[in-house]
Amino acid sequence: MRKNVRNTRILVVDDEHLIRWSLEQSLKKQGYDVVTAGSGEDALKRVQEDAPELMLLDIQLPGMDGLEVLEKVKEIDDDILVIMVTALGVLETAVKAMRLGAYDYINKPFNLDELSIIVKKALETRQLRKEVAHLRSAQKSKFGIDNIIGDSRHMKQVLDMVRKVATSDASTVLIQGESGTGKELIARAIHMESGRKDKPFMAINCAAVPEALLESELMGHERGAFTDAKTQKRGLFEVADGGTLFLDEIGDMEMGMQAKLLRVLEERTFRRVGGTKEIPVDVRIVSATNQELLKKIEEKTFRNDLYYRLQVIPIYLPALRERRDDIMPLVEFFIQHYNKEFAKDVVGVSKMARKFLEEYEWPGNVRELRNIIERAIILENEETLMLEHLPRELISKTGDVASGPMNLRIPPEGIDIEDVERELIRQSLEIAEGNQSKAAKKLNLGIDAFRYRMKKFGFLG
Repeated sequence: MRKNVRNTRILVVDDEHLIRWSLEQSLKKQGYDVVTAGSGEDALKRVQEDAPELMLLDIQLPGMDGLEVLEKVKEIDDDILVIMVTALGVLETAVKAMRLGAYDYINKPFNLDELSIIVKKALETRQLRKEVAHLRSAQKSKFGIDNIIGDSRHMKQVLDMVRKVATSDASTVLIQGESGTGKELIARAIHMESGRKDKPFMAINCAAVPEALLESELMGHERGAFTDAKTQKRGLFEVADGGTLFLDEIGDMEMGMQAKLLRVLEERTFRRVGGTKEIPVDVRIVSATNQELLKKIEEKTFRNDLYYRLQVIPIYLPALRERRDDIMPLVEFFIQHYNKEFAKDVVGVSKMARKFLEEYEWPGNVRELRNIIERAIILENEETLMLEHLPRELISKTGDVASGPMNLRIPPEGIDIEDVERELIRQSLEIAEGNQSKAAKKLNLGIDAFRYRMKKFGFLG
């Protein structure tokens, strides 16, 4: 604490000069920056001019009393911590001060060492609050709905639904979509846009946890419930109380666990493994799956009653190939993100690379796109991502642009002829397994002309 106290300003407010002087000297010795005031009116002026982080405020002041000052201070800056200094025996007034927002109170006559401890704890609390606020702001910035890329019609509909669901009282939401479409991102956005945002967001992948452990992870367990249960454990339902529990890959949950989950959803209570006490819980359940749950119901591997309980609010996330208008905005977003992370300075993609990115089917959806851009930025040092920077499997699956002159088509926005030439050189070398003579023949070029182009496009040192 002493390392930072020099920048900490404390305002001492008391009408008795000796007390002000005594407190000022004691706090200054501890390294604090101290200002004083002898009346409520002067205190408010000091708050405006000196912006203290903490106040020691006497309740019994001439004119405007301490409670009035406290109310006005909280109107000016609610972050200022106020410790009330009270006369012995006026507990009722101290309690009222706490209700008005005071952090704590101390009785006169007080011990300076005791006061020092209270001040230190108060400032540590203030610092902790600032750090929590910063983390919440960072979480909001990272997972808030405004951070989701979605200019296409499909995604605008999804985001509109997310806004409505987040502010509703819906206790269950089911997100469906292929792997890599961003189901957890949507779940976090629902949480961050809701009144539950200041409570925990807990997530678990139901496919990654064996059934025997999943119940303990969700419900917790009592000491001695099973061989390794040496202590009591709170489960995710309990930890997430008041907030959101995200159940990813819910379609892989075993039937026995499905029945226990249904009971929690219907009763809003649960019992820890090995316990008998019913624990009430207030938690929003957001589930996600890439499977067709109705088909699993037909196959008798998913409960019909649980399905209808989970999908009170269904959200379908479209595959990336169904929202091609979002591909290039996502590419630009990932380029900016990984530029910052890897200290690169990529400014965009070539027209040819853009064509392949926009026409690829993206079986891995947004996750695959993100990984491809990350890989390209890590491995390449050019300002523009070119076609040769993209994985071979992407190019081969997008279509044989260079398979023959009759198959070449100029896109409406045009294309850079050098991108085409560069790609033809690359493909010919790949087909010829690096043999330059064979590669040149593939393009009906002499070896000197071929080697000139290899050097031009960086294939030859």
